Amino acid sequence: VQLQASGGGLVQAGGSLRLSCVASGRTSSSYVMGWFRQAPGEEREFVAAISWSGGSAYYADSVKGRFTISKDNAKDTVYLQMNSLKPEDTAIYSCATDKNPRRTYTGPRYYSPSLYNYWGQGTQVTVSS
Repeated sequence: VQLQASGGGLVQAGGSLRLSCVASGRTSSSYVMGWFRQAPGEEREFVAAISWSGGSAYYADSVKGRFTISKDNAKDTVYLQMNSLKPEDTAIYSCATDKNPRRTYTGPRYYSPSLYNYWGQGTQVTVSS
């Protein structure tokens, strides 16, 4: 399984970006997909996740109401729409997925890196003030 994230860049505070993560090697339609980020000198932080069915989404409190995660199963792609960006959103954003098809987890599990078995290389997001 390979994950390729793209769509990062430099944007002013208040602006928007849409990140994409394409999965290859298997279909993404049966698996959980998540986004994490890591700023320099900081630990990796959960951002958002979407259940395998796409019916449930989970967000970190810091991005709730500003970011939206979605899946396009036909394209094996997960998106992260980021609006009202803030300088503190600056980080490398990475996508990840689990290895258990059609598995539903309890809510808190989606927030843990331990749920995810495959990770992609990140894309840099820089928000200027």
